[in-house]
Parts: sequence; C-alpha cells; structure tokens
Amino acid sequence: MLLHIPGVFDRDEVVRIREALAQTDWADGKITAGYQSAKAKHNLQLPEGHPLAREIGAALLERLWRNPLFMSAALPHKIFAPLFNCYREGGSFDFHIDNAVRQPPGGAERLRTDISSTLFFSNPEDYDGGELEIQDTFGTRQIKLPAGDMLIYPATSLHKVNAVTRGARYASFFWTQSLVREDSQRTLLFEMDTAIQQLTLDMPEHPSLIQLTGTYHNLLRRWVEV
Repeated sequence: MLLHIPGVFDRDEVVRIREALAQTDWADGKITAGYQSAKAKHNLQLPEGHPLAREIGAALLERLWRNPLFMSAALPHKIFAPLFNCYREGGSFDFHIDNAVRQPPGGAERLRTDISSTLFFSNPEDYDGGELEIQDTFGTRQIKLPAGDMLIYPATSLHKVNAVTRGARYASFFWTQSLVREDSQRTLLFEMDTAIQQLTLDMPEHPSLIQLTGTYHNLLRRWVEV
C-alpha cells in the first residue's frame, strides 16, 4: 500500500524546520547506508543523535502517534527514530531496497522495517528533479509532495530518489515495524477500517456496524504480532 498522509506539519512549522535544516552542518549520507546502498547513495544527512534531528524527530513522532490516518494504515508497533537528508544539485540515490532490520547506534533493540516513510520539508516548486520513484505491485510512481506531507509505502519496494538539478530537497525518512507484518493484510485492515468509519458517519445506528467492527478486530487478532 502506498498512502499520502497530508499535513503532518503545518506551513509555519515547515518554514521554521526548513530554515533550521538549511543552516545546520550536514554529513555524507553514506553513514547509514548498507554495503550495496552506499554505492548508490549521493546525498547529505544529519548524523543520528544530532541535536536538531532529535528535536524535529521528537516532534514528528508525537504527531504520528496522534495521526488517525497513519495509525490506521501503519498499525505501528515500533517507529525508528526519524532521520533527515538533503539532496542538493547533483544529489541522488539510485534504486535500492531498504535493509530488513535496523538498530540504533549503541542500542540493543532491533526493528523490522515493514513500512518506509518520507516526509517532505521542501515544496515541489523549490527544486527540480528529486522525485521519489517507487516500483511495486501498484506499478511505478514518481512522487513529490507538498512540504509537511508524508508518504508511506512497503519497505520491500524497490525505490530511488532522482537527481536534483536545481534547488535543495529536504526530507525526513524512517521505518515502522507494524503490528501486522504483511502489506496485503495491512491494506485489507485499512480498507475495512476506513469503510467502518465512513459507515459510522453516514449511518451511525446501522446494525451491521457491530458485526463489521468485530470482524475487523478478529482479523487483527489473527494477524497481529506483539
């Protein structure tokens, strides 16, 4: 499932974040890449543990745990601390698949990467190129979202960031371990939850709501890993 989640940060917040990102010191993006990915990665990144990364990341996580669309679609169990990158003119990241498991530096806990997320801090008109290109069962998509909006997609997807030819592309990226491992099962649960919510708005007294809600939770109980 590929899903656009709008307005994680509002316009004023995005302006302040982008100004802070533009003024900070960046490191080579290869610092978090695996062996194969490092050969394809040509961008800049805030080191893990950087004060600005911790500050913005904490604000992002706070919003995600309160975002109904993200919670319904991702069914998050654990969220890896958000990372931040910058693609300036000539920057790119060729086709790759994200590592299956992530572990914070110095940490003992590991996280299975079920869902990849990109949150944009630059508007599409601020840069040329830099599209997030994703290949999966839904076909090939090239995506540039408004600043403050986020895209989630299966971490199993082959994807790349096309070369930036003008301006700068600032973004956050991170991974989620879901309560439900399989994308097809998460998609079914999300579609069912969306339908139940809409039916609740349209016909709040409909007798099938109890049965449908029970079916949703019984499917979740069958597939959940905790």
